[in-house]
Amino acid sequence: MGNTWTTRAETGADIAAVRDINLAAFPTPAEADLVDALRADPTAWIEGLSLVAVDAAGRPVGHARLTRCHIDDVPALCLAPCAVRPEHQRTGAGAAAVRAALAAARSAGERHVVVLGHPAYYPRFGFTRASAHGIGLTIEVPDEALMALGLDAGHPLPGGTVRYAAPFGI
Repeated sequence: MGNTWTTRAETGADIAAVRDINLAAFPTPAEADLVDALRADPTAWIEGLSLVAVDAAGRPVGHARLTRCHIDDVPALCLAPCAVRPEHQRTGAGAAAVRAALAAARSAGERHVVVLGHPAYYPRFGFTRASAHGIGLTIEVPDEALMALGLDAGHPLPGGTVRYAAPFGI
């Protein structure tokens, strides 16, 4: 498949496929378990902000999820986990899911997103080093791995400490 992917919001029928994507993409079931825990957490889960990239047959092969977090007391979103089935990695499926998730968040009126991830991957979506905005965590992570993105130019990123949903354990 080329670099054109169809994306859509996750549905109840996709739950098993999303779990399988995460089980296949990561060496342990921790991310798949996190996805399930976030879906079950009413303080974290936001309907319509879990997106899948589907193959030509309509089967989910990539997944990106945004859940509620806070930067101090300011509502924000956390992008995690993101996963793609190994046989579809490096085809644009993950990027399509991330772009679709960010577009859905923007359309929903969300203003801020943070991600703890690969510093060479997420800047392509507009993420920059969170520390440049005065954003940090309560745990030690490489400075370049924590990134933030403002979705609304009228509302700059707030400084403060990221408070993740309970399933993250941070």
